Amino acid sequence: MTTAELVYEHLKQLPEPTLGTVLDFVEFLEQKERQSSRAGGPEVTDGPRQPGFARGQVWMAPDFDAPLEDFKDYQ
Repeated sequence: MTTAELVYEHLKQLPEPTLGTVLDFVEFLEQKERQSSRAGGPEVTDGPRQPGFARGQVWMAPDFDAPLEDFKDYQ
């Protein structure tokens, strides 16, 4: 028996008000699936990583190692 058939067998035993709740949940899952398929996601590659791929995209402020004003009382 397929999953869809099992779900249908269970649905036949539920009262009408509960079926409305199930329908709402199914519509929610459909909407969530549409949004996730539209969003795509990170591209997965099987090859080795390429050094320097993000060069120029990450930077560090010149005063990165300077003490923070918030911690002067503790130093």
